[in-house]
Amino acid sequence: MSEVTHDQKVGMGALFKNQVIRTILLSVLFLQIGIWVRNYSILLYVIEKTNENPIAVSLISVAEFAPIFLFSFIGGTFADRWRPKRTMIWCDLLSAVSVFAVLLTLFFGSWKMIFFATLVSSILSQFSQPSGMKLFKQHVPMELVQMGMSMYQTVFALFMILGPVLGTFVYQRFGILASVAVMGVAFICSAAVLLMLPADKEPDAEKPKTTLMEEMKAGFRYVLNSRALSLLGGCFAAAGLAIGLTQPLGVFLITERLGLPKEELQWLMAAFGVGMILGGGITVAISRKVQPQVLLAIGLAASAIGFIGMGLSTVFWLTLTAQFFSGLFMPCIHIGINTMILQNTEESFIGRVNGILNPVFMGAMVITMSAAGWLKTHLSIVYIYETAAILLFIGIIVLVPLMKKTPKVSLEEGV
Repeated sequence: MSEVTHDQKVGMGALFKNQVIRTILLSVLFLQIGIWVRNYSILLYVIEKTNENPIAVSLISVAEFAPIFLFSFIGGTFADRWRPKRTMIWCDLLSAVSVFAVLLTLFFGSWKMIFFATLVSSILSQFSQPSGMKLFKQHVPMELVQMGMSMYQTVFALFMILGPVLGTFVYQRFGILASVAVMGVAFICSAAVLLMLPADKEPDAEKPKTTLMEEMKAGFRYVLNSRALSLLGGCFAAAGLAIGLTQPLGVFLITERLGLPKEELQWLMAAFGVGMILGGGITVAISRKVQPQVLLAIGLAASAIGFIGMGLSTVFWLTLTAQFFSGLFMPCIHIGINTMILQNTEESFIGRVNGILNPVFMGAMVITMSAAGWLKTHLSIVYIYETAAILLFIGIIVLVPLMKKTPKVSLEEGV
């Protein structure tokens, strides 16, 4: 037991000495600045332009998440074919180019092109993100991977608090043109930081040549032949349907259920982020004693309870509490999913497994996102949030057959 503790201390000391971890975390920092300024400035801009049209608001989320469904598997497959450093840099640069193109169109009054900035950067991220995971596996020692991923998630959690405040401030203080410019500069800064990564490894000349279609088919066969991954896909679908219902409609909790200005949405996101940060430490502490599928089920149950509370609440502090409660257990979902995929997947298939399961989740989410605006015009937001909670409980039921299962893929197979 003392040996494990010693290794953990050594790992913590070595974490920030690892060049790849430092570089990726700094790159993610700039990307999160660009993404959150993009998300909130575009949301507030479209709400003003359309007089709070719920269908237009839901289309923002569709533009953000639909490419994940359409391009995730292709991006995951190419992560094993292209050089990851080069791929990530080009994706950030092309995102910046697309943002500045949108900036030019805004000068000429074509405001609807604002959706294009979200669409393009979301597409490119499907090629960049799996390349980052590949670099993580190539250059980060095994004993640092879990801690490195925890730091990675912590950056996201911090921006759950800072991002909405930053995005709202930039838009309200400087306007949409400055907001779009900030997005472009942030993507360029991310690309510049990535230049510090180690040079890409030369491709293995002895590796047999395969076509893109052959690799895709092999990825689908791998998931279908794994009961654990197939059931996880079913859980993903139920969770995606639930989150898609609520993702575009949070602003209406503020304006309709609570009767507050739309800008107060930032405090809901902040409460969620605070919960994520606190929950991250708790989850890491208990994750060694709890199976990942149980962690995932706990996180889904907490989110369902949070949805019920947010839907029913007409008091600001109660809505904040429900959002905080959901955020507190959100790390259970992230860590549970990532651990289940790593435990049940060979290293050579990790990119494609992620590329298959993510579209299942996102595809389900995009379906209900697309319908959320229409449903909002016909149903009470209370019914929509309670339906989302029921879908999350269905996801837990799907996981039941895996509750006592042990991972099939050993550590040796993943090396």
